[in-house]
Amino acid sequence: MKIFPAIDIKDKKCVRLVKGDFDKKTEYELSPIEQAGKFKDHGFKNLHIVDLDGALTGEIVNLDIIQDIVGKFNLKVEVGGGIRNSDNIKKYIDAGVEKVILGSAAIKDKNFLKESCKKFQKHIALGLDAKDGYLSVSGWKESSNQLTLDYLKEINDYGVSRLIYTDINRDGMKQSPNFNETMKVAEMSNCPVIISGGVSSIDDIKKAKKLENVEGIIVGKAIYDGDIKLEELVKEDA
Repeated sequence: MKIFPAIDIKDKKCVRLVKGDFDKKTEYELSPIEQAGKFKDHGFKNLHIVDLDGALTGEIVNLDIIQDIVGKFNLKVEVGGGIRNSDNIKKYIDAGVEKVILGSAAIKDKNFLKESCKKFQKHIALGLDAKDGYLSVSGWKESSNQLTLDYLKEINDYGVSRLIYTDINRDGMKQSPNFNETMKVAEMSNCPVIISGGVSSIDDIKKAKKLENVEGIIVGKAIYDGDIKLEELVKEDA
């Protein structure tokens, strides 16, 4: 089970949102680079980064910070947030990012996802953010009217290397992930799945470890609020 501590970057700071709501954000004292260093010092190998400025603007905003993190700490980094064209995918890969997460752009334009998987083999991760079974797009502000499992069926053979499944209703709420929906996604998916949204305790990690075709889990708010100690969490990281 790979543990992905999460860093969300907004205005050069580490923040956490509740259900993706920018009006409900908490800013933290450590800068993204300091926070990444802390995770590295504790022995973590993977890192999940979201460029929230990018998610809002559709442009890469924090490439310099992400480049610094990759360069300094030798962590395997996956990055998402407003990545909508090949040029931006290439910029991240050139910066040393292991996986580039496509979300809204891939859902709105399946062909973009297909071409990206061909062009950047093994580097493309797909972020599926769902609410009540339907995919959400544009920073979770709009529903796509597509059922998550229907969409997954359509793109399952495109060559996505990793799937990140988030239940929006659980995000930032620390009420445990939606394991039932995650299991349905993992059973169908041709690539390994990362669980995201709602992790509240080490028990959630232990439960995730028992699921088939689940590669890892993203932990955010529970770390920052002190509900999960990094010393405990890193023991589950393998």
